[in-house]
Amino acid sequence: MAVKANPSTKIDDLLAYLFDLNRFGIKVGLDHTTELLKRCGNPQNNFHSIHIAGTNGKGSTSSMVASILISAGYKVGLYSSPHLINFNERIRVNNICITNNQIASFIENKRKDIDEIESTFFETTTAMAFQHFSLSNVDIAVIETGLGGRLDATNVLNPIVTAITSISLDHRELLGNDIITIAKEKAGIIKTKVPVVIYPQKKSVQSILLKIAAQFDSFPIEIEPPEKVSINESGTSFLYKGILYKTPLLGKYQAMNAVLAINVIKIINNKIEYKIIQKGLSKTLWPGRLQRMTEFLPIYYDVCHNIEGISLMLENIQSLFTNKPLGLFVMKGDKEVNLLTDVLTNKFYRLVISGGEEFGLLNGSELSSLLYNNNFNEFHSDSNFNKALDDIVILAKKMNKPAIIFGSHYIAKPIFDKFGFYY
Repeated sequence: MAVKANPSTKIDDLLAYLFDLNRFGIKVGLDHTTELLKRCGNPQNNFHSIHIAGTNGKGSTSSMVASILISAGYKVGLYSSPHLINFNERIRVNNICITNNQIASFIENKRKDIDEIESTFFETTTAMAFQHFSLSNVDIAVIETGLGGRLDATNVLNPIVTAITSISLDHRELLGNDIITIAKEKAGIIKTKVPVVIYPQKKSVQSILLKIAAQFDSFPIEIEPPEKVSINESGTSFLYKGILYKTPLLGKYQAMNAVLAINVIKIINNKIEYKIIQKGLSKTLWPGRLQRMTEFLPIYYDVCHNIEGISLMLENIQSLFTNKPLGLFVMKGDKEVNLLTDVLTNKFYRLVISGGEEFGLLNGSELSSLLYNNNFNEFHSDSNFNKALDDIVILAKKMNKPAIIFGSHYIAKPIFDKFGFYY
């Protein structure tokens, strides 16, 4: 008599197979994605799409756009990365994550093709998302690039609008050593005669984006900054073209991301009213972005992991609180510590660094050495992340000070487990 497989064991095995595709690394080029999608019946041709690239703010902007469209009555797919807790978070329809059964069905049906093509984790996940959106009959899908733009697996789309969020230095080993080269890669999502909404950039970056848009006879929309931006512990408010908007996402940069989202929406359907836009913004959920973790203490978690992201996060913490915060910082080994030390200097009442290989991060000792070697010593080190997390909560309560935990997506699970909730 055959023994029926435990469903949880089955999905765990299939997800292990999927994540093991990371052994193929990150491939540049669209050949593998194109071939896998062809074998899936080219599902990306069955729905309209919005394509969003950038260094920081892609996820927040994508989430805002999706939320507004859902509020306007559209059936909306959202593809984002990375996930915080569960793989399923990456692929959603009207805020409902793809199910384990749907993931299993895709992998089981396409495993032979995946193996033959040797598609990477992200290429395979992209094909899974597009097929899920097609089978779900979405009206439109909001697609966030994984890395870069020009050669990103998502760049097989023919979107009706593209958007480029803030561009800064990150992943230089893959995208280029300077911001202009990185900007050119991000601008690779710009399509012929397709409108592109552009976040205000440094002059050199803005210039190259506009130049590339002109080459494609695209229609660049340079957004005007919002006015009267204000943040408090309940969210961010701002004035844009005489209308007051609010979002629960914290941060002055979230006002700019919201303006970017509003301009994307106006291209999709300029008849969507202010009340619908405001409803969508108010319902936007994007965990791990300056997210308050408990109502009893001002303890925040932010996944920011590059220079610009960390700098902006700290600016907003300074706007929220008059006294210096406590900090718990972790980091991957591919970040440029020499550029980071200036951002961290004199920003904390007490900064603790931690991490660990179990999170795919530098451990406390490794990070300590890097920081010391770059003439930064304003920190304490704890090799045990969970202990460091417990200690910062105790200290925040004892000293009545705000605390910020930051540096990576990879520590999301122990943080959410600690505070007992996700959203």
